[in-house]
Amino acid sequence: MKIIQGGVTAAKGFQASGIHAGIRKNKSKKDLALIVSEVPAQAAAVYTTNLVKGAPLSVTKENISNGIAKAVICNSGNANTCNANGIEVAKEMCSMVGKALNIDPADVVVASTGVIGQPLDLEPIANGMDALVASLSADGYPAAEAIMTTDTKPKEVAVEFEIDGKVCHLGGIAKGSGMIHPNMATMLVFLTTDCAIDSKMLQKALSNDVQNTFNMTSVDGDTSTNDMVVVLANGLAGNTPIIAEGAAFDTFMKALNTVTVALCQMIAGDGEGATKMLECTVCGAADLQTAKTAAKSVICSSLTKAAMFGADANWGRVLCAIGYSGAKVDVSKVELHFASKAGKILVCENGTGVEFSEDLAKKILLEDEIEILIDLHSGDAKATAWGCDLTYDYVKINGDYRT
Repeated sequence: MKIIQGGVTAAKGFQASGIHAGIRKNKSKKDLALIVSEVPAQAAAVYTTNLVKGAPLSVTKENISNGIAKAVICNSGNANTCNANGIEVAKEMCSMVGKALNIDPADVVVASTGVIGQPLDLEPIANGMDALVASLSADGYPAAEAIMTTDTKPKEVAVEFEIDGKVCHLGGIAKGSGMIHPNMATMLVFLTTDCAIDSKMLQKALSNDVQNTFNMTSVDGDTSTNDMVVVLANGLAGNTPIIAEGAAFDTFMKALNTVTVALCQMIAGDGEGATKMLECTVCGAADLQTAKTAAKSVICSSLTKAAMFGADANWGRVLCAIGYSGAKVDVSKVELHFASKAGKILVCENGTGVEFSEDLAKKILLEDEIEILIDLHSGDAKATAWGCDLTYDYVKINGDYRT
């Protein structure tokens, strides 16, 4: 298992493109992405739990109900959510791709991200379709750029692994900066692999993985209306298809997890207005749910996030978040460290404060990646959650998001 260059086109048989079609007013920003497999691929997806859902999710869910897809079309700048004609617009986007690629429109995954409640004009998409198809290549970076909204940088990663002596690849791109909060899905993530795996096993792998990755990522406590995670597997690596659990499935799960954890870290670190990526690991929990509940509570705490922005080792805010999380914790056993590449410092032991160097703590918390390490000393379960600090710029970005 090793990290390799590339993203959504790292796997054999996948091409992608990204262009500025005119959906967004800023001509310097790409706003339309396309991902295509040269052969039909097994497909799986997870969707937002928000009751208000974007029209593209409904269309995608219907299209991949047979476990097959061949292309993904995604626009940024407009969410196509809460629109009377949203379903028709999403289906027409699929039809445009179908016509341009000479494939069945029902084999197209459609996604949108951006402002909610504004009609999505199909004219720029129709006018840009020829250019979008013509620019398909083995470089997935333009597609990663085209799905961004308030993201400050594209997010892509890929891995190489081996099954049955065959070299396989799995890669992906993601967008996510605001409206990021646990309860799948709270971002757009497109994953591709040339590994041969049955759609049911692909769905099982994805559904299991997100519980410990994307569902453990939070930027601002707002669960989006539109976002989803989709994975396509075209089988071109030539391995024996994975149709049941076993060693091959375990290897695939490891590859998937390597990519999704990396994307989680990128999303958390690029939170709206963020200056720091926070990683909270809770160990020594009585059970996994306790560890996950405590870790997510800390990551979601506005006071903790603000303290991290100010490089203030205010450990009481972390304990406070654990205390109201609902997790069954013996506070008298809690141990807490802050860590970064600048060092590691103990700030709380047995639920009470200890003497520590404020200067060293400040130095540790001034880094752009911070670890919040919590040991509950009550068992063997462990969980990790990802988030970011809370800054002045978060309010600024969202105060004028539409204008």
